[in-house]
Amino acid sequence: MIGWRDTEDIAIALSEGHPDLDPLTVRFTDLHRWVTELPGFTDDPKGSNEKILESIQMAWLDEYRNR
Repeated sequence: MIGWRDTEDIAIALSEGHPDLDPLTVRFTDLHRWVTELPGFTDDPKGSNEKILESIQMAWLDEYRNR
């Protein structure tokens, strides 16, 4: 089960699903959709906000840069 607060797990999953995509080029609307479509995501889709999405984006950026 994955929820909005599972930033690291989400970042890893996004990094694996979009390995060549620079996270800084992703719009928050797309990021939101991709997170809610992850296998095991069970949180309320309306439970995110800009701060949460930015946290996910920055964690994903760390994964992207560390590859």
